[in-house]
Formats: sequence, structure tokens, C-alpha cells
Amino acid sequence: MTDGINISTAELTMNEPDDRNRLDVTVQGLIHTGMDRPDGPLKVSGRATYAHEDQPAGMMTGVLVRAPVAGGQITGLNAEAVRKLDGVRDVFHGKTFLRNPAQGTANEAPVQPDGKISYIGQPVALVVADTFEQARHAAHMIELQITPEDAVTDLDVAEIETPKDKQSSQGDLDAALSDAAYTVDETYRTSGHSSSAMEPHAAIAQWDGGKLTLRGSYQMLKYNVNELADALGVDAENVHILAPYVGGGFGSKLGISHEAVAAAHAARELGAPVAVVLSRQQVLEATMRRSETVQHIKLAADADGRMTGIGHDSTVSQLLDESFAEPVSQATPFLYRGENREIGMHIKRINRMCAGSVRAPGEAVGITALEIAMDELADVSGIDPVELRKRNIPEVDPSDGREFSSHKLAEALDDGAKTFGWADREAGKTDGEWLIGYGMSSATRVNMLGESHARVTLNEDGSLLVETDMTDIGTGTYAILTQIAGEMLGVPADRVTVRLGDSSLPKAAGSGGSWGAASSGGSVFVACEALRKKIAETMGVEERDLTLQDGVATTNNRRADLPEFTKNGPFTVEGTINKGDTQTDRRQATFGAFFAEVGVNSVTGETRVRRMHGSFAAGRILNAKTARSQCLGGMTFGIGMALTEELMFDKRDGHLVNNDLAEYHVPVNLDVPQLTVNFVQERDPWANPMQAKGIGELGICGAGASIINAIYDACGVRVRDLPATMDKILPGLPDM
Repeated sequence: MTDGINISTAELTMNEPDDRNRLDVTVQGLIHTGMDRPDGPLKVSGRATYAHEDQPAGMMTGVLVRAPVAGGQITGLNAEAVRKLDGVRDVFHGKTFLRNPAQGTANEAPVQPDGKISYIGQPVALVVADTFEQARHAAHMIELQITPEDAVTDLDVAEIETPKDKQSSQGDLDAALSDAAYTVDETYRTSGHSSSAMEPHAAIAQWDGGKLTLRGSYQMLKYNVNELADALGVDAENVHILAPYVGGGFGSKLGISHEAVAAAHAARELGAPVAVVLSRQQVLEATMRRSETVQHIKLAADADGRMTGIGHDSTVSQLLDESFAEPVSQATPFLYRGENREIGMHIKRINRMCAGSVRAPGEAVGITALEIAMDELADVSGIDPVELRKRNIPEVDPSDGREFSSHKLAEALDDGAKTFGWADREAGKTDGEWLIGYGMSSATRVNMLGESHARVTLNEDGSLLVETDMTDIGTGTYAILTQIAGEMLGVPADRVTVRLGDSSLPKAAGSGGSWGAASSGGSVFVACEALRKKIAETMGVEERDLTLQDGVATTNNRRADLPEFTKNGPFTVEGTINKGDTQTDRRQATFGAFFAEVGVNSVTGETRVRRMHGSFAAGRILNAKTARSQCLGGMTFGIGMALTEELMFDKRDGHLVNNDLAEYHVPVNLDVPQLTVNFVQERDPWANPMQAKGIGELGICGAGASIINAIYDACGVRVRDLPATMDKILPGLPDM
């Protein structure tokens, strides 16, 4: 907490659109630019301390013991024998351990099963030793006594549950299909996916009396504190989480996970710091996965290609009684027109690691399937795929009649088509034994705002300090908050310090749901605007008449250096932003378009992406470089979804077959061509006072469909079961 004596608060609830365009005029020249990450030099030089790198003296190491069966109850284990092994400090098991990580924003501990096994790979015990090697060896020596129980390990035979609140209909879809000039009625399948962030899940727990400090790799600290406290049976004020640098999350670190609770429990019992890090195999087998989906899509269109009906019925899988279900059809109700609609959701319960949020839950797989279906509609109708989509852009949200807060899909389609050279594509093109094809798809993602707090201090030397428990999971939070504060208060970037990832700081919305920049940035904006008003009041002018640049305030031919306002101590404002009526009064979403060129080998069926472009509209772009990086990453995810990524399970016992990065194939350098990204100019006053919207997940939503559609254009093989591996393409290749 700052020592400033001038402390106040400022709060904004977004009940009305903010059309002041405060950041259009960038006096300091920070907003919109591709400013380098302030944390970049620390990361590339190895000086940024990730979760397992800030190791206290006397630290011990724990290794998790995992269940070898998909269902059962642990009745005993050889703990006493293992405790006698060299270096072993103790063996822990029982109720404290989690069945699965907490879902995003859960704010309470997940199931703690007390020895009940629900899937292969479930952590059930922890061995702590002086060294990692000793702990790993001892963990391998654990023998579990298990009473077997029935388990569902084959998704094909799992029972289907149909929640009533996930079904909706409008009009008469069957009649629309019967009367339509063109129809599509197909089933699409997507595989399960793993986040597989570069930094594995890691935690170091240390107690000081009854207070816990946990160094971890998590995305939403204000929720994680409560989840961890609940799991340990302590008050939340006695839990302090530090996560200043997070090496990727993609949703897998939204909630507290196995390693945190195990490390904290062991450290409390041993009276010494304990570290627990998941191996890559444990990450794949025990953390959140994206659910497999089966999507039955029906489209009806008239002779002009205007859609009169749309049906999207999806089936997903989930661990036993977990409530989360992949919101596959989340964007289907508003993306395209069509007065007759049926949306359905079904859940299959299975003994498999928990399904949860993986980058862009819902749209990542739902829009991908829908956009393949749209390509099929373009094919049967003979209408250009870009033109077909433009004809079906609704004026209002067809599901509820709400106006859009802003809508730039048409502009993104046009911009992308022009940049890619869509009109000049050549049908039937070949390159040696490679068949060349072109495909495109739309992109969309819902836009959200979460309650967020930040503290901004104008120091006595005129520098700025920004503090919030917001995390930077590689998205560029350090840079963006630096830019917002520096721009609003006229302070150069090198005079702005941003502190993140400390749960003792004002509580932010966290990193997830593409709401991080808007929410945490919005709270910084609110605090900075209040500081501007303080400075203006001191100078006796209205805030709108004040100019702040390079540490100097000017107005009416008067100027004052910022330190002149802090002679009696720093100025500090804690800003708060809350979602309000603007979230419900308008349909808020981001939009974009993908274009891809692929080569399909006429001999082997191998697909290579030759080039790929994305044009995106996501409100005001705060940092052109970090936003572009997010889109590049999303498009790379899309390449993986389309061509390589697939969690494979043995139906006999339910174990994950490809449990490492040697067998779970993420795209690597040779799989990814030079990608290009454009941003469509947009301001959305309904989103937040900065008029910015989420960009972190938009780049994956539908990206894979453009590649699948390009494969069809190249060789005539329509892949409806992703990924499009060679065995699915080869049988349908034309004779050459």
C-alpha cells in the first residue's frame, strides 16, 4: 500500500455508453502503438521469476501420486514403507486433495473426494522429499489398495443428459428446411484439446504461523485465494498468492489446481516450504481439457442465399457431476439471420479428466463447425462464401431483438478478402503433386466486462505506480496498463511502474474470457481520470481543459511539472469498474474473418497451410503489437485444431494415450506459414470508457474452418471430423 496521504476512490458502473472518445487524441503517443512489453527484457534474459523459480531456503519437493484406474475407492497405501526411503519427509493423502481443478470464477474449492477415484491420472497422494529425484522415486514406489468401481470409459456408450435450460427454439425450423431452396443437414465432430501452456502448473507453499504465501501460476487471483482457502479450511485473509509472471494458461489456470492444495497442505504439516510442479504428462492427464463435441447443424436458405433457419444441436462430455458444459452454440444465436431456430445442448458423463475452459470456450469449436456448414451452404447454392455471409448479417440479434453495440463483420470480410486476394484465387491450381485450395470463415466471440479494481499513485517525483492483482499470462498486461496510465496522465512509459500478480493488491477481474484488458484497463482508466480531475482542480480549471504530456500539466498558458502537485505526498486513487446495463442492453461481440491457402498432397493426403490471413474488429486496439500477437496465437491454435490436435483415449480403461507433446501434436514452426493480421477500425462506447473489446480469443474462433474449407476447395474432400489427418483425406483424393 502506498504511503500517500492523498487517497481517494473512484467508481464507474457501465450503465450508459461512453462516447467521449477520450483516447482518440493521444497526446503522450502511447495508446494504439505497438509499444514493447516492459517485462520483455526480464523474460528473455531469464530474470522474470516464474512460479517455481522463486525458491525459499529449506524448500522441499513434492511429487504427486496418481490413480491407475478410472473408478474406485482407495482403502490403503504403503505410506509407512515409503516414509523410510532416503530423503522422504512424509506421504500425504486423503480428503485435502482435489478431484479436479476449480472451474474459472468458481470462487470455492472443487470436489475433494477423500480417496474416491474418478479418472485415470487423478492425483490422490503426495510424496515430499529433500530432492525431486528422491520424491519422484518414492512416488513410484507407492502401492495403492483400491476397491474397484464401475466407470464409463467409452464415450460412445455414455448416457446422455439434456439440461432443460440449454434448449431454445424460435419459429418452425422443420418447415423452414422443407420450404428452403438450399439446405445443409450435417454432423460435425471436434476432438478434445489440451491447453498445454509452456509453463506447467507449479506452486511453492510457505507458511508463517497461520498465514500462507503461495507462489503459483494462476490466472484469476481474487477467485483463487478463496478457492485455496476453502480447500484448506482457512480464512481467505490468511492466504497470499504471488503470480507476477505466468507462462501461459489458455484457461487451464483459471481455477486453483492440484499442485497448489497439495503443496500448501504438505508445507503446513511439515513446517517448511514445499514445491509441487506437474510434469507434462500430469498437465495433460489431470488439468482442464476442452470437451469433444458432436454438432448437428441444419441450415435453410432461400434462392438468394438468405437464411431462413438455423439449427445447432451439440453434445459434449464432462466428468461425472461437474456442472460446466462447453457452450458450443454460444454465438450461433446472433452470428447470422434466420427467423426459425433450434439450439440444443446435451452432456455425456464420463470418467475422464475434467472438461473446462480452453481458449475461447464455446466459439472455438462451435463457430468452427458452423463455418464449415456455411461453406457447404455456399457450395450447394453456388454463392461466393464471402458474399453468402454478408447477405446473412443480421441488423439486430435474431435471438432476442437487441441491437448490436457495434458490428464490423462486413468490414472484416471485405478487408480480409481484399488483403488476401480472394477475388483472384485460381480454381484447380496445382503445384507439382500438391493440390492448392482456398477457404475462408467468419470469426466472432462474445464480449464481456468484469468487476475490477486498480490503484494508481502519482508519486512525488512525478512517476506513476499502477497496482492490481491482475495477471499477465503472456497477453501483454504490463504493457497495456503502462500505456493507459501513461497516456491518461501524460507520463512517459519509462516513468510508469506496473505491479501485478499479488493477491494483496486491489482485486482485478483476472485473465480469462478476453475481458482482461477491458476490465483491468478500465479500472486503471477510472483511477487516472480521477487523478486528472484532482490536478485540474488544483489548477482551478475543468478537467477537459487540462493537457498532460511528458510530466507537465498545461492549461490557459500556464504550466506546472507533476511533482508540484505532490509536495505534500503522493496522490493515490483506487479505481473500480463494474459491468452495468450496457452489458445487457446491447449485444456485445467481436468479429473477424479468416482466409487460408492450403496444399493437399495428392499422393499422401498431407495438408500444409501455405498462407493465412485474419482481419479483426475488436473495438479500440490498445497495443497494436500485443493484439497482433494474440491473433497470431489464436490462428496457430486454429491450425492445430484443423490438422493435428486430438486427445486420444483408450476406450477399454479410459487412459489418455497421447499424454505428452511428442504425441499430442501442437503446430510447430514448419506447420505455421507467415501469418498476416489486419485490424478494422472500430470504437464501441457500450463496452467500456476506453471503447476497447476483447482480442485474446477472437483469433481462434473459426480459424480452423477456413483451413477445412480450403482442403475441400483443393481436393473435394469434405472433412467433418476434426482434425483433418491424412487418413481422413487420402481415401477421397481424386485420381491424378
